[in-house]
Amino acid sequence: MQVNIISNKIYARSDDVILAGYPKNGTNWLDQVLNDLEITAAKYTEEEINERTNITNELFVMPRLELGDPEKFKRMKELPFRRIIVTHLSPEVLPKSIFKSKAKILLLVRNPKDTAVSYFHFHNNIPTLPSFSSWDEYFTAFMHGKLCWGSYFGYLVEWNKHMDDENVMVITYEELKENQTLGLKKIADFFGFSLSEEEIQTVAEKSSFEAMKEKSFKTHGTFGKILFRKGIVGDWKDHFSEAQSKEMDRKFEVCLAGTKLGEKMKYGVYCNA
Repeated sequence: MQVNIISNKIYARSDDVILAGYPKNGTNWLDQVLNDLEITAAKYTEEEINERTNITNELFVMPRLELGDPEKFKRMKELPFRRIIVTHLSPEVLPKSIFKSKAKILLLVRNPKDTAVSYFHFHNNIPTLPSFSSWDEYFTAFMHGKLCWGSYFGYLVEWNKHMDDENVMVITYEELKENQTLGLKKIADFFGFSLSEEEIQTVAEKSSFEAMKEKSFKTHGTFGKILFRKGIVGDWKDHFSEAQSKEMDRKFEVCLAGTKLGEKMKYGVYCNA
């Protein structure tokens, strides 16, 4: 990933919607949610929605800030509507213009045990990523940050430094799964999307994980089956040994115990056997 190119080329707007999340934290799911919320709040006509889609396709804007050709940043400048920008990058390497512009950032986090499992299956199903012969081999790599996009714990530590930033909101994968409608209300309020209770409910139903998985072939082609696997909380219990569970418990304790982000993640609730 050419971070220097990104930093020099992207110029954030104050109305940009920034979605940050480590791989397999649920960013594909929440990206669609944000698009549905923004389109619904803007009260676009069907014709305007189609025009928006055509412009995005014509400009070939990649769905991740750090992916694609460097020239895409010139094309991003031409987008005439509110941009939704998704990234897996840590805050210390994000373009400085994002923080200077005061663009609002939604940080999506997921308990590290389920993140590890989901990323394991992702690595082994994407030909362009290194595959692992066993869960044990992968677990060691995950714990040492030897994966694309680096250490998840390092990622969380860096974002914890921004917990008090007024333009940063944190939401967890788990709270969205427990009550998606309430989560969407919080997100809409944060970004200033004006939606009625009925509209929020409609978006929640349309963008549930199950609904998105069902239409994933239409939205993402054969890649959809890889992106939308299970979408559940607690899948880690079928993969972790007792020793591995305790090792991750210790890692979380060292990195995030007593922090605002650590508390927000409710590790003790979602990562106990």
